[in-house]
Amino acid sequence: MEKENSPKKQPDPSRVQIMKMLPRELKESLTMEEVNAILFEDVWPDSLQEKLKDYLVDM
Repeated sequence: MEKENSPKKQPDPSRVQIMKMLPRELKESLTMEEVNAILFEDVWPDSLQEKLKDYLVDM
């Protein structure tokens, strides 16, 4: 069984596209935990939600 967030696991291409679309300044402020959350997690830490509050859309 493959471990979650292992180097072999590939992120969803749509999540990679989200990362590419973020402003450089915002990307530079993200921690590795926050980047991994964007790419792999369904639940994001509060710190990430705060940084992305101007970019998130409520559904």
